Amino acid sequence: MAGKVYLVGAGPGDPDLITVKGMRCLQQADVILYDRLVNPELLKQAKEDAQLVYCGKLPHYHTMKQETINHFLVKYAKRGLNVVRLKGGDPFVFGRGGEEAEECVKHDVPFEIVPGITSGIAASAYAGIPVTHRTLSKSFAFVTGHQAGDVAAEHQWGHLANAVDTICVYMGVSHLPSIIRNLIQAGKPSDTPIALVHWGTYSEQRTVTGTLATIKDDIQRENIANPSMIVIGEVVRLHHRLNWFKEEIEPHLPVVHG
Repeated sequence: MAGKVYLVGAGPGDPDLITVKGMRCLQQADVILYDRLVNPELLKQAKEDAQLVYCGKLPHYHTMKQETINHFLVKYAKRGLNVVRLKGGDPFVFGRGGEEAEECVKHDVPFEIVPGITSGIAASAYAGIPVTHRTLSKSFAFVTGHQAGDVAAEHQWGHLANAVDTICVYMGVSHLPSIIRNLIQAGKPSDTPIALVHWGTYSEQRTVTGTLATIKDDIQRENIANPSMIVIGEVVRLHHRLNWFKEEIEPHLPVVHG
């Protein structure tokens, strides 16, 4: 009898932010395939006899190829086991959850999607930056920063520069100079506020704010690298006022009044 695959969003890092349903799936799983950015505390919720399989990926180094992960999901489920694919954030937001669900369909394996809180919203919220605001941002976009050499993707920055109020960029630190250049060339003012939230929602969280013109120097001075969420737009100015999650780094932007 076939088992079932659960594509579960673990949330952004703080283990308390996983959903109740996600936690229940985790506790009942026979096999858990988990990613690099999943908080290890969550794995303590697994059954004693659950099999844990690390699928973590680093930039330019994949511990396990996506095709292998897909194969394992199907293999374990065909053995009659309940399989949890535990992903940081949300399975369908830059998590390849769609590809894994397609693999299940291809092999007639039952599956279920358990959404998680994505870092674009959660890391911003923990830094006191709302992605929408009635007077500052009526629209937002989630974009991946992994676009090196993709000519078509390079053009999207021109559209985004004028189409949305807030841009949240995943995995974009290494390509930040290119992103900034494309946005400014497309007409985004160089004094547009920008923030990088490093290890968002973890106790180690640090937020650096600046403008498109200054941020490269700011993050170099503060030694900010991946994993970091990039937030671009006027809502970043609210960080100084709404920063409820206390950090050591002082923001460099003025407070928004009114």
